[in-house]
Amino acid sequence: MSVPMKDSGVEWLGKVPAHWGVFRFKQSTTLCQNGLWGGEPNGVDDIECVRVADFDRPTLRVNAEIPTLRAVSQKERVGRLLERGNLLLEKSGGGENQPVGQVVLYDRIQQAICSNFVAKVELAPGMEPRFWNYQHHAAYAARINVQSIKQTSGIQNLDQHQYLNEMAAFPPLEEQSAIADHLDSATARIDALVIRKTRFIDLLREKRQALITNAVTKGLGANVPMKDSGVEWLGHVPEHWTVARLATAFREVARAGSPELPVLSISIHDGISDDELDETERNRKVTHIEDRSKYKRVSPGNLAYNMMRAWQGAFGAVSVIGQVSPAYVVAEPKVPINTNYVELLLRTPMAIEEMRRFSRGIADFRSRLYWEHFRDVRVCLPPLEEQGRIVSKLAAVTSRIDILIAKTERSIELLREHRTALITAAVTGKIDLRNDLRNAA
Repeated sequence: MSVPMKDSGVEWLGKVPAHWGVFRFKQSTTLCQNGLWGGEPNGVDDIECVRVADFDRPTLRVNAEIPTLRAVSQKERVGRLLERGNLLLEKSGGGENQPVGQVVLYDRIQQAICSNFVAKVELAPGMEPRFWNYQHHAAYAARINVQSIKQTSGIQNLDQHQYLNEMAAFPPLEEQSAIADHLDSATARIDALVIRKTRFIDLLREKRQALITNAVTKGLGANVPMKDSGVEWLGHVPEHWTVARLATAFREVARAGSPELPVLSISIHDGISDDELDETERNRKVTHIEDRSKYKRVSPGNLAYNMMRAWQGAFGAVSVIGQVSPAYVVAEPKVPINTNYVELLLRTPMAIEEMRRFSRGIADFRSRLYWEHFRDVRVCLPPLEEQGRIVSKLAAVTSRIDILIAKTERSIELLREHRTALITAAVTGKIDLRNDLRNAA
């Protein structure tokens, strides 16, 4: 038997069961406090106000993507003790990893403290915390928080009054619990599958890197005579390979860029790009310089690296004519060499650690790998024709792994979309769980 429906009068809710109430978020809460919206806490007797430095407990914020909790540094600031069943609402932040307007249920036994960037929500009588949590996940997915976000100096802040005046639908308490039980079970199955698929991707990436590392340091043959390279990070290499400083194969070059050339970037994950990033991506990832003559020109066969991120593997073999940031180093071959092979070698975990050793700076995030140090790094070089065979073989093998990774990532994306759709359907009354209630009774 279908449940009678009514028009909620709220766009993101659509039609809801006729017996549900439709009212504002603020009517479902008694308190929405912490490092407060509107000032520092004072005179609040029923919430203990503490200073983080006084407690050896984790300080928590809301994580991005999948709503979870994450620990942040314990700086001297006002926080609030959390108890199981409290709800945390991210009210201030900025950037991709600060999901302003996202909610998480605190369901741990141990005590913790919520960051000043998080509001601790206490619900009115007749409200099931798990239902309220799921409802806000649906509201966040519908982007009802967007109009409540105020941007100031790169910081996003959730306007308390505007946000809590948003409308939502609320069934009776017994039905809220039934919906929460249903979603707990359904989302747990989805989350477990996402975890398994994520682990599978991790294993594929580990396999991919192991294949690359073995090929660029041991070659493709199974029974090739080996020798001690005399270089700790290389270990034993094929007997017929050369071990030499990078300075014997490359020289630094610094040719001026020009307005018509694309600006290329180097990623620690993907190497150097083949074309220019769009305006949004460039503004987010690359420091923009209006005068393009200050960039460095690159040509196919060049090797380029980001001085500040070489210790993370930011190397790339150039395949197109373009230009790169003045903060990059550009090197061109002095002898016939397959730069793609050198990139693969320099992006192995052992090589990256070697780049860290040769970099200079008081901390990793300030480290620079200057040419005068990079040129002294010793590498193994097979004969040119063998370099080409290694690159071709790895391209074929890794492309199959990359396709499988992409398919698995897409399946995870679809599972997360299904999870969101399931939550939205349940908290807006599109799934009738009254039979479950009758059976339980």
